[in-house]
Amino acid sequence: MGLGHAVRRVPVRPAEQLTLSLTEGEGRVSASAGMGAVGPGTTRSGIDGAGARAPSADGGPDADTASADGGPDTDTASADGDAGTSAREAAAVNEVLATAARESRSRIIALLASATGDIELAEDAVATAFERALHRWSETGIPDNPAAWLLTVARNHQRDVWKSSAHRSRTEFDEAWTTADERLSPHASGAFAEATDEIEDRRLALLFVCAHPAIDPAVRTPLMLQVVLGFEAADIARAFAVPTTTMAQRLVRAKRRIRDARIPFVVPSLTDLPAQRPLPDQGQDRSLDRALPDRLTAVLEAVYGCLAIAWAESPDTDLAESMSHEALFLARTLTTLVDSEPEVHGLAALVSFSLSRAPARGGDYVPVEEQDPADWDRRLIAEGERHLRRALSFERPGRFTLEAAMQAVHADRARTGRTDWSALLVLVRALTVIAPTLGARVARAAITLRADGAEQALSLLAEVAEDPAADRFQPYWATLAEALRRQQRTVEAAAAYERAIALTSHEPTARWLRHRNADL
Repeated sequence: MGLGHAVRRVPVRPAEQLTLSLTEGEGRVSASAGMGAVGPGTTRSGIDGAGARAPSADGGPDADTASADGGPDTDTASADGDAGTSAREAAAVNEVLATAARESRSRIIALLASATGDIELAEDAVATAFERALHRWSETGIPDNPAAWLLTVARNHQRDVWKSSAHRSRTEFDEAWTTADERLSPHASGAFAEATDEIEDRRLALLFVCAHPAIDPAVRTPLMLQVVLGFEAADIARAFAVPTTTMAQRLVRAKRRIRDARIPFVVPSLTDLPAQRPLPDQGQDRSLDRALPDRLTAVLEAVYGCLAIAWAESPDTDLAESMSHEALFLARTLTTLVDSEPEVHGLAALVSFSLSRAPARGGDYVPVEEQDPADWDRRLIAEGERHLRRALSFERPGRFTLEAAMQAVHADRARTGRTDWSALLVLVRALTVIAPTLGARVARAAITLRADGAEQALSLLAEVAEDPAADRFQPYWATLAEALRRQQRTVEAAAAYERAIALTSHEPTARWLRHRNADL
């Protein structure tokens, strides 16, 4: 089947618009048309999930600790009822702290770090606040606003540490904390947003800070995922297919770079963001000269990584749901701020399509082709199609737009009752041209397995295996296992399944892989 004929079989209109444009010739798809290879780069049909957006952390009164009403704690303060040591009360405290860690920890770190530029100090201060809360709340009761309590204690601990640091001058300290108090005060909740010009969301602002040109491009997205979005180094390392110790060292170096270089936590207007340099193979296609700004590219990668890691790596279901919806919120926010950038709409479409399938999973891992389309969220599918149509209107599809078009093909099964694997193959081939990430190459092999059979899929996987990172990349081993299974090479398939299982901390995925292995 020729490329032009295959393209015309893509059923969903936004995706059809994209694939029809590819009939002009495969040579028109340039590596400079898409995003860079920085980031997880994982194309997965099964990244699904939904959840309520976590509330922002509010400021609290200035005190070393806070009481249940949010006011200063005193030696005479006491909790209502029996505050002590019952298992029920301890469980309640643990539950509230777990929720706070999931919903507010990264926000508090972002607020504290924005005042001082010292991310490690902010993280230590927040850890101290959680430790104090674990003991104090069991005695005095859980405060009405746990996030404000934690912010207050963390802020004051950070101020004490900063004040005692011999290398800082008194003047510098006073100036820093005057600004900090303005930003963190519950009566000045808008100050931070106003200081970021066009960027209205606090965490979104710090995403751009972590993408500062002084930060190594390879670590910008991992830094955002940890500092602003709250993922652990181990989860990030698995997504980037590097050892955990290597990733942890990179993150520490980046944080110290921000501190030592005194990189300002100020976000410029988007019109001032530096653009990427044109790639050498761009040729004469002048439509690609307006490349995506470096810092915006890294931010989009981080939002995408938030979705991918939440559902592919995180063992915490609540965290996965919360962070998946956080990715949707951030993607939507970006479209209102940078409406003229197609990849922003491509990302919003990709996230919308992915989350639309959450109801079909029911807490388990269910491959997209096995899900019941009746369970999909039609509202999110419609939102995804709107953003995809907007992205395609610019006629320069990038990585996220292509991935969104692939998700649109899956979504069209709700109408046709079948998945057009040949159309997906057209799109994933284009994806590997403009963004040949490890994830995209594995995705091509997985789709080839369904469209053209195991022999061709194994040939592609053999090429992927030449990349040293493939050995630590769970989707590679899972796809290899399925291809070997098709050829009835059960011993080799079992070994691949075992490796895939060992590389995932996501229990629903591990459970599905164990079932497939046992069923050989």
